[in-house]
Amino acid sequence: MTIRSSRSPALATLLLLAVTTACGGSDAEGAPSEAPGSERTAGPDRSADSPAPPNTLTPAEREAGWRLLFDGETLEGWRGYGMETIPEGWAVVDGTLARVSEAADIITIEQFSDFELSIDWKLDPGGNSGVFYRAAEGEDWIYQSAPEMQLLDDARHPDGESPLTSAGSAFGLYPAPRGAVRPAGEWNESRVVIEGNHVRHWLNGTLVVDYELHSPDWVERVRNSKFNNWPAYGQAERGHIGLQEHGGSIWFRNIKIREIG
Repeated sequence: MTIRSSRSPALATLLLLAVTTACGGSDAEGAPSEAPGSERTAGPDRSADSPAPPNTLTPAEREAGWRLLFDGETLEGWRGYGMETIPEGWAVVDGTLARVSEAADIITIEQFSDFELSIDWKLDPGGNSGVFYRAAEGEDWIYQSAPEMQLLDDARHPDGESPLTSAGSAFGLYPAPRGAVRPAGEWNESRVVIEGNHVRHWLNGTLVVDYELHSPDWVERVRNSKFNNWPAYGQAERGHIGLQEHGGSIWFRNIKIREIG
C-alpha cells in the first residue's frame, strides 16, 4: 500500500503506522504470524450468533467442506484398530462417543492425508486418552505408527507433570504450554491440522504445538524417544484417525473433518 500526503514526513509516518496496525501484523511471507501459546480464530463455525446442536453442521461449515465423523447416534464409520468391528467398551451415550468400560483403541474406517480435524472431549478426574492421526495398521499397537495429540487431566494425572506429555502435546516429542486445558468434567475443543509434513495442534482456541514431520528436529526428537524402537512411527503419508482407550471414561462429540487439497 502506498500513502501519499502533502503533510510533513513525520505525520505521514504516523498515518502509515495507523494503517498497518488496523490491517494486522504479518510475517515476511504475508501470513499471520503465530507461535505455540497464541490464540487464533479458525476451524468450524462456533459463532454464538449461529449455534448448532452437537454433532451437526451449520450451512457455513458444509459450504466450507466440513463433514461429520460421528453422527451422535451410531458408531458407523468406526472400528477397532486391527479389527473389523467396534470393540466392546465403546458406546453412544447421550449423543457422545464414549468409552464406558475396558475396550481397545478405535479408528476411522476411512483414511486421510491432509486435513483439519475438530473434536470436543471431556475426561473423568485423572483421565488419559489421545487422538491419533495418519495411523497405519500392521503394528501391535496404534502408537507404534501414529503420532498422538495427548488428551489429559493435567491436574490429576502424572503425565500432566511434564509439558511433553500434558494435554495438547505431540505425545513425548513436542510440549504444550500450560493453562490451555480445562478441568476434568468440562468440555475441551481440540483441532489438528496437517498439511504435508506441517502439523499443528490447537486446544481451546490456543495453538499449542507446531512442528514438521521428518525435519531434522523431529528426527532427533524421535531418536531420543521410545518411538525410535518402531520404524513405522510417523512414516505414513495417509492413515486413520484414532481414539485411544487408556482406562477411565472419556466422551467425544462434534468430531468433524475437512480435507485439504
